[in-house]
Amino acid sequence: MITMNRPQRYNAFRAQTVHELITAFRLAWADRGVQAVILTGAGDKAFCTGGDVKQRAETGDYGPSPSGMFEIGNLHKTIRDIPKPVIAAVNGLAIGGGHVLHVICDLTIASATARFGQSGPKVGSFDAGFGSAYLARVVGEKRAREIWYLCRQYDAHTAERWGLVNAVVAPDQLLEEATAWAAEIAEKSPTALRFLKQSFNADTDHQAGLSNLAMSGLDLFTESPEGREGAAAFAEKRMPDFNSHVISH
Repeated sequence: MITMNRPQRYNAFRAQTVHELITAFRLAWADRGVQAVILTGAGDKAFCTGGDVKQRAETGDYGPSPSGMFEIGNLHKTIRDIPKPVIAAVNGLAIGGGHVLHVICDLTIASATARFGQSGPKVGSFDAGFGSAYLARVVGEKRAREIWYLCRQYDAHTAERWGLVNAVVAPDQLLEEATAWAAEIAEKSPTALRFLKQSFNADTDHQAGLSNLAMSGLDLFTESPEGREGAAAFAEKRMPDFNSHVISH
């Protein structure tokens, strides 16, 4: 089990967090005793609320990391490429970049108290790669556009009805249920599962190119007045004034 452990920031990730997650997934990849990976968040309030916007408002970036880079694109790729099923156990808020993480996991088990949604356009950010293109494969174009354009939050049962999650359970049963699914997977042929995961991914692997392009664009956008306004407004707990900082119509 891999746990995002920053409950004081609703498990929002910094560059260091992303580095540690990639390392944990690679260790699970190399360990032949691991047949499936469960990804969850510490505490009962949040699975993950995406990039730490407060950190971004304070320093202009997501903080230092051993590589000197914010490797969120590499984390997405690692979750998809690890030849073992990854189960998201969503224990609370799965918002923004945290929502993207659960979407690209192979399976999602949600607590009945979980909530799902995007926030990028509210805080001067976006994910024009797997977070949008692959989401549309999961829930359909109309739902995906609604999720991104309106930035609403959806309850676990709505997410299940839309095909965004596989099952909804009581909060105190979440990890037990996720572990039971992992144990059931562990009874299956690891080689067969590896080929199946790669087969499922093959249909959307071209979206990795979109993801790389989107991350490059996002790097530029977050440094713009419009991008900085989103982060500043979030940190200051006020409504952003994007119209005064808009790049282009």
